Amino acid sequence: QVQLVESGGGLVQAGGSLKLSCAASGRTFSSYAMGWFRQAPGKEREFVAAIRWSGSSTYYADSVKGRFTISRDNAKNTVYLQMNTLKPEDTAVYYCAAGAARCSASAYGCYASRYEYLVWGQGTQVTVSS
Repeated sequence: QVQLVESGGGLVQAGGSLKLSCAASGRTFSSYAMGWFRQAPGKEREFVAAIRWSGSSTYYADSVKGRFTISRDNAKNTVYLQMNTLKPEDTAVYYCAAGAARCSASAYGCYASRYEYLVWGQGTQVTVSS
């Protein structure tokens, strides 16, 4: 079973950058797709980005496309989320998740569904001030 621990959150001014990391324990990390989701107070948890197990394909919500980049290093059992040009509306708790094993490469909707992910981290707070 994979366990996930996020880090790298914090307070940043609008226009700034942060890089989130998600460290995984467990020997099966490289077999999972990885996703980042976020949840703002009073809102549903929403999809941010995902990456296939091989790193060959990535998927982004329209709201972050062109500003955020997801990547993974299977040798280090770590997935990253580089966030640039941050906006106040990016403020949320960010969660990484592992799973989506049944999603095919072209199935954006599958990767974007939180129900496809089996394991979740505890979350890291990102606050963007205006």
